[in-house]
Amino acid sequence: MPTHPAAFATPISRGKLRQIEHAIETSIRGKNEAVRMALVCLLARGHLLIEDVPGVGKTTLAQALARSVDGNFHRLQFTSDMLPSDVLGVTIYNAHSEQFDFKPGPIFTNFLLADEINRTTPKTQSALLEAMNEQQISVEGRTLPLPDPFMVIATQNPAEHHGTYPLPESQLDRFLMRLRIGYPDLASEREIIRQPETRHGESTPQVLSREELLAMQDAVKQVVVDEAIVTYMLAIVERTRTHEGLALGVSPRGSQAFYRAVQAYAVVEGRGFAVPDDAKTLAPKVFGHRVVPGARQALSSRRNGASAAAGERIIEEILAGIEVPF
Repeated sequence: MPTHPAAFATPISRGKLRQIEHAIETSIRGKNEAVRMALVCLLARGHLLIEDVPGVGKTTLAQALARSVDGNFHRLQFTSDMLPSDVLGVTIYNAHSEQFDFKPGPIFTNFLLADEINRTTPKTQSALLEAMNEQQISVEGRTLPLPDPFMVIATQNPAEHHGTYPLPESQLDRFLMRLRIGYPDLASEREIIRQPETRHGESTPQVLSREELLAMQDAVKQVVVDEAIVTYMLAIVERTRTHEGLALGVSPRGSQAFYRAVQAYAVVEGRGFAVPDDAKTLAPKVFGHRVVPGARQALSSRRNGASAAAGERIIEEILAGIEVPF
């Protein structure tokens, strides 16, 4: 087994990370794993998709994560009549200057909460593609950069619910991770119903400045990932492309996202190096929404009322069949 540095000499403070987790947990109770994974996504410069039934805290988690950092924040409620210009901005003629002025849309922010993203049409969903992949938008023949940091936190109801437009594969591939929150346990729900009613995430204190967050995100790149772990990660990716139960495997973009997520997860765990369990833990969350089950698996999942989890179950099967290094 390879040796690793004992300490992580970077701007990342483990105590600071625990403060962020605690700050978010003041707004969403009993969901420590979801909070931790959201933090991993933030440190990895990824975008986060939170999928679950209404009322379990999707919007609260998204807002709490954004509020823990001193950055600009905008919540955009997606609806079926929304247009791409409602997201990106619009060019308006200025009679005084006799010129056309561009009025920036809500996407020009550090944290964009795309609430119920699958309630809007594919045309409007696609307005986010360039922004999420390249941190810029193209409008009226011009390319405009977006603020740094930039993160899209989207929530969606399961596709089985009425009035939704399933996200296309190209859109899903832009999200680093997909999380589900689930119902709270009885002890946590007891706390929820007794606590004073507040707006989504407004009780979350600010912990990080934008400068501190950017330094942390840059430091994540210094995490050591042994070649044996990279080989293990690529074996998982390759198996998704040849698995008989999958019609579409993981793209190279997904491989890159997996690598960044493993580095960020190691940091959240207080290490300057990755271990195989980091990859094993993250694979279903990073790959589950990127793969497309074959027709037979998709039909079986619909019958079981759990089509959204079909990809994750197959990833779990793949993990069980690959030898873990070390």
